[in-house]
Amino acid sequence: MVDKKKIMVVDDEDAIRLLYEEEFEDEGYEVISCASGDEALERFDEEKPDLVILDIAMPGMSGLDVLAKIKEKSPNTPVIMSTAYSHYKNDFYTYVADAYIVKSPDLTELKEKVAQLLG
Repeated sequence: MVDKKKIMVVDDEDAIRLLYEEEFEDEGYEVISCASGDEALERFDEEKPDLVILDIAMPGMSGLDVLAKIKEKSPNTPVIMSTAYSHYKNDFYTYVADAYIVKSPDLTELKEKVAQLLG
């Protein structure tokens, strides 16, 4: 059996985490859900995800802070910034991410980017 690629989804919105979980599990990925940046960083080392989908605007630690810490720990792990706000795309810190997706009910762009980065 081939090992499933592991995706970590970090978002403070339950509905988004659930949607991404269902969609990516249907695509054959293993999904780890985290409701906060702190939880994601705690679980990152033990879970060793192949890719991280990371919300930017979260209470507590922002996704940009989490991005910096993940890239410090594991520079080669692809990170997709996923946010409802397109203005973050111009934030210098998002350039460290491997991709930037504005949240949408249509997950086609996100799924294509995940497949491309894990290809």
